[in-house]
Amino acid sequence: MAAIFSAASPPPPSSSGIDNHGLPRPPGRESPPPRRAAGSLLLCLQLCQSVSQRNSRWIQRTICGLKEIRSAAILLHQPHHQGNMAFTGKYEFEGDENYDDFVKKIGLPGDKIEMGRNCKIVTEVVQNGNDFTWTQHFPGGRTTTNTFTIGKEADMETMGGKKFKATVKMEDGKIVADFPNYHHTAEICGGKLVETSTASGVVYKRTSKRIA
Repeated sequence: MAAIFSAASPPPPSSSGIDNHGLPRPPGRESPPPRRAAGSLLLCLQLCQSVSQRNSRWIQRTICGLKEIRSAAILLHQPHHQGNMAFTGKYEFEGDENYDDFVKKIGLPGDKIEMGRNCKIVTEVVQNGNDFTWTQHFPGGRTTTNTFTIGKEADMETMGGKKFKATVKMEDGKIVADFPNYHHTAEICGGKLVETSTASGVVYKRTSKRIA
């Protein structure tokens, strides 16, 4: 009968107590784990470390983003952040809209209406944070100056010389004030000073170009 295993055949797998040569295995001595298992464990550890690093970077970016949002929100609620020097400059009358209807609505005397028509008023603004000095120079040398602080009541004077008290506000980059008989706003748009006055639905708009 032919042998079950030829000389070239490998020996059968050993039992738990016998090694591959048919000799008893010393007590407590087991076969070492396959290299493939060790490699898989190392790969798993590397993947875990990589995921941990990515999560750490994501958390750091998220924290930085939240800090930036918080800083922007704080600045948004500070009135002076509309621009410390946004209005500063000297502006000369360039054109207006709806002049006659407006001045009649607010009751300006006839002689004042003619004086103000196409009047080359030069408006000079000095801004330091929330503090403003607003001067209007009229032909002939007459000037009107209003000094005020955003959010605080101040003594004011109209172009016609009428004195009153008002609290000037800053809303969306616009200076806003309620005059005795009209609502007035001023803003810088395209480098020009744009002033809008509204009285009983009649809107007057005056545009002045920057000259200094």
